[in-house]
Amino acid sequence: MLALRKTKRFPRLLTGALAVLAAAAGPAWAQGKLDAHYTVTLAGIPIGNGNWTIDITDTNYNASANGATTGLMRAFTGGQGTTNVQGKLNGGHLLSSNYAATVVTSKKTEEIKLTVSNGNVTNFKITPVPDKDPDRVPIKEEHQHGILDPMTASLLRMPGNGDPLSAEACQGTVAVFDGRLRYDLQLAFKRMDKVKAEKGYAGPVVVCAVYFSPIAGFNPGRYAIKYISELRDMEVWLAPIAGTRVLVPFRAQAPTPIGPAVMEATRFVSVATPGRTSGSGPKTQ
Repeated sequence: MLALRKTKRFPRLLTGALAVLAAAAGPAWAQGKLDAHYTVTLAGIPIGNGNWTIDITDTNYNASANGATTGLMRAFTGGQGTTNVQGKLNGGHLLSSNYAATVVTSKKTEEIKLTVSNGNVTNFKITPVPDKDPDRVPIKEEHQHGILDPMTASLLRMPGNGDPLSAEACQGTVAVFDGRLRYDLQLAFKRMDKVKAEKGYAGPVVVCAVYFSPIAGFNPGRYAIKYISELRDMEVWLAPIAGTRVLVPFRAQAPTPIGPAVMEATRFVSVATPGRTSGSGPKTQ
């Protein structure tokens, strides 16, 4: 019965753990697109899949993702969701503008909308309104400044002109706000590795350790929050989007009470598209 209770509780834990989970280089190739497909396994058993598309121009970016539980996990949750974000590039930095997410389970449908200007939240709405929890750490005005939405936080743009796949990619802390929870993700370099998708990218990746720190909007007594906060074995494997200096997750993994959870790309096709000063054709990875 203990294993069953943990299995029923796992979707939120997995979402958090993998959640925990993300000026271009040179004038000739300043834009790029990514079309990726991911599978999610728990203890080696497929439990979900999803698609992710990203379009980066000189000044803006758009990203969309959708996913659903499969197999045994679908029997427990019937979960599926979509996420969309639009943002701007300013001084080489990715800045959130509009973020929207919809999560549908067998019990309810939840919609989150978030508007951000220069890193500061101007509006956010959750439908239906969450139940009040007196033990939840309140979200204050100060928690809504200098943040990124969850999807933009997974797009890591490397400054400079050197190789973006370097140890420097795994440095720093990202402040994230999803309308419900404010948390920090700290990255630390672990190693370089290589990957090969069934379709698309084959080459090096930089592997970062990921550490989750809740700031506000959470109940300190919740099992999932305690568990993820104490994890020291979460990893994200970052691969490049062709034509840009942006790295995105190719693989993310974390231990759970019932086995390792892994999200990994089976298709990772990125295309470099000509910038304003180039008339050359596209390059692919």
